[in-house]
Amino acid sequence: MKLPAPVEILGVPVTPLRVAELHAWMDARLAAGERAEILNVNVHALNLAYRQPWLRAYLRRAPLVFCDGAGVILGARILGRHIPERITYADWMWQLAEHAAGQGYRLYFLGAQPGVAESAAQALQARFPTLKVVGCRDGYFDRTHGSPENEQVVAEINRLKVDILILGMGMPLQERWLLENWPALTARIGLTGGAVFDYLSGRVKRAPDWMNRRSLEWLGRLWIEPARLWRRYLFGNPPFLLRVLAQRLGVLKLPQE
Repeated sequence: MKLPAPVEILGVPVTPLRVAELHAWMDARLAAGERAEILNVNVHALNLAYRQPWLRAYLRRAPLVFCDGAGVILGARILGRHIPERITYADWMWQLAEHAAGQGYRLYFLGAQPGVAESAAQALQARFPTLKVVGCRDGYFDRTHGSPENEQVVAEINRLKVDILILGMGMPLQERWLLENWPALTARIGLTGGAVFDYLSGRVKRAPDWMNRRSLEWLGRLWIEPARLWRRYLFGNPPFLLRVLAQRLGVLKLPQE
């Protein structure tokens, strides 16, 4: 299927699409026997990519990058483009689980603290009993590329013939791990979900629904986890908007390695 033209924000192409289009694109790749890393960006990710050229390069060459934040929608609007919705993992995983259960896809959860990925899988399977989560592993292992422990994790994922691998290691650790290990993996779709397992398991609470509906989830998250997020939001959002304005004016300069 043909996707809409991406919106380039701070050097990163973000495809404006809805959940149904994302599912259809994934189905088409899987049916064709193709493999694809599907990455996502919010303001934090775009700020990281601005400062870290390797991450920006990875996002640029990924087959698909979607929007996971109201700030990205605002950025696109400033640039004169429209992104129809943000696809945030805390909501989307329930939709993806239902879709994957219907299609018979095999999922593997990698990341978070010990036991959290398993709890997330149990929560999803309680609602969708036919969902196939064929393996779970926490993110507390030696992730050094080529280390024996890392190789064991890759071998386990390959042995289980995974269709969709979901990482929950946080940015940019999960992107670095996927970038380094994707050539050795046989999983067909790779997804980077950040704190998705923490939310699904109930370990971390979400902002109230009324805030989420009004694009204020960032404020709710800041209220719930101030020690972890205050710097990201208070010192991340203003520079992001200034950079987007600079891009709109044609004076943005991206850092290079």
